Amino acid sequence: MGRAGVRLDVAVDALPGRAAAALARVDVPWPARWDELASVVAELSAVVRAGSGERVARELAEVLVAAAQGGAQRAALAGLVDRVLDLHAVACAAEPSVDGPGLAAWLLWLQTGFADPPEVRLAAYASSLGEDGLAFYRARAVERFERLPVIGFGATGRYDRERWALLRVMEELAEHTGDVDLQVLVLSRDLSSGWHYLQVATVLRDAGRSAEAVSWVERGLAATGGRGAATRLVDLGVDECLRAGWARRAVRLRQRAFLAHPVWEGYVRLREVASAWGDWPAVREEVLGRLAEGAGDVLRRVVQAEVDAVGGGPVPEWLRRWSERVTAGPER
Repeated sequence: MGRAGVRLDVAVDALPGRAAAALARVDVPWPARWDELASVVAELSAVVRAGSGERVARELAEVLVAAAQGGAQRAALAGLVDRVLDLHAVACAAEPSVDGPGLAAWLLWLQTGFADPPEVRLAAYASSLGEDGLAFYRARAVERFERLPVIGFGATGRYDRERWALLRVMEELAEHTGDVDLQVLVLSRDLSSGWHYLQVATVLRDAGRSAEAVSWVERGLAATGGRGAATRLVDLGVDECLRAGWARRAVRLRQRAFLAHPVWEGYVRLREVASAWGDWPAVREEVLGRLAEGAGDVLRRVVQAEVDAVGGGPVPEWLRRWSERVTAGPER
């Protein structure tokens, strides 16, 4: 007899068998089978409260997870699985001889070995996994996740069963550990749009890793060609560059963004950041020269806006020269 009068013998071992038998009796109405399953889980709870039941909870979880792979009762069974896993985590914490790496391997199998796997909360298993178990869990999860192909820009992601399962595992692991490198690894496996690059850069910015954040901004701009999330990418990159004191790099980001998508608003933003750091005359000459090669309408608008800003005052030499060039039209 165990604590609280709970038997810890063959009657306990029979709990997974009782659950499997109830699930197999398709001739019996579901409410009656549900009552039996609920009774099994209640008895497991009593066993766990008595300070045992790790192996039984594990076996019962396997029975229920296998049964929850489809059918009309999938949602109801998934709720039972969650309850049994909670009990299993409690039982593991009460079991001094739990093998951390072995538990880690089982948890990974449970989450990746089924078409509709359960979600595991690592925080509940932290003490039982220990440092060795968590290290094993991380190493195996990362090894498998890194084998997944990166979804490139503009591609349609193929999220098959394995990818979805490993993605959930890695997201939970990253959240549990708070590891920025894991978050970046998870996000960087799907780079199908500029917003994905922005997500990576944002995580790195929030972690205070400015150089890496700006590097991802530049990668995102190269991939998007100035479309989609490019504006948000440039804003983030410029802010980080200025915060880190990389003024020239901030100017280059604005310049690159403007030339990729030459609109008046982009010109104003470029002027603001370049003027603040004393680079504006040289940058202005370069971008106006580039505009003259193709974006004539934008060039005329930019020059006219600069003339309007002068008002009745003297027109600077550089502006007079560009105004005459715009008025004369393209060279033949």
